[in-house]
Amino acid sequence: MLLLHGYLSSKESFYYQIKFLSKYFRVTAPDIFGFGASARLDAPYSVGDYCIWLDEFIRSAELEKPHIIAHSFGARVAVKYLSGDPCAADKLVLTGGAGIVKPRSKKYIRRVKAYRAVKKLFPAFAEKHFGSREYKTLSPVMRESYKKIVNEDLKDYATAIKNETLLIYGRDDVTTPAGEEGKIFNSLIDGSRLEITDGGHFCFSEHPDAFNKLLHDFLI
Repeated sequence: MLLLHGYLSSKESFYYQIKFLSKYFRVTAPDIFGFGASARLDAPYSVGDYCIWLDEFIRSAELEKPHIIAHSFGARVAVKYLSGDPCAADKLVLTGGAGIVKPRSKKYIRRVKAYRAVKKLFPAFAEKHFGSREYKTLSPVMRESYKKIVNEDLKDYATAIKNETLLIYGRDDVTTPAGEEGKIFNSLIDGSRLEITDGGHFCFSEHPDAFNKLLHDFLI
C-alpha cells in the first residue's frame, strides 16, 4: 500500500489511514520530494518530474504493484504516472483528486494580465499582492514548480487509466469540488466509482471511520 499526500502536506496527513491499513497491508507513506521532512527542491518540478521521482521511489522501496491512495496533488502524480504504466500499481484511490484545468473566467484572465504587467516594473510588489495565500507562502523555486503543476490539465491522462479506481470526495470540498473534479474524473476514468462523503478537502482525516470503511470495502 502506497500513500501519496497533497501539496504542502506530508505523510502525517494520512495518520488514520496508516493506522487502519497497517492491519491488512505493508503500508509505505513517503514525504514526497520537496515536502514534509524530505529534501528541498533545487529546481522547479513539474508533474512529469514527480512521476520520475515516484518511479524511482517505488523501485528503491521494492514495492511490487502496490495499491495507491493519493490525495489532491498526489492524485495528479498518480494519474499521470499510471497513465503511462498501469501495471505499476494495482487498485487506485483518489481523494480530493486535482488536475482538471477548467475554463478561465474573464476576471481570472484580467488578473493574470495585471500581474504580468506589474511584475515587469515592480516584481516584489507583484509577488506580494497577487496570487493565492498558498502561493505567497512558497519559496521562489516552489513558486515556479507550483505554476507548472497547477497549469497542467490531466484530462487526457485520466482517460488512459486502466486500474480499478475509487474516487472519494468530501461534499464540502471547495478546493476540488465533487461536483466538478470528482464528476469529471469519474467520466474520464473508465469503470471508476465516485463516492461523496462527509467533510471537505481532507475528508479522510476529518471523518476517518467513514473514509476507512470505503477503503475496506474497495481494497479488502
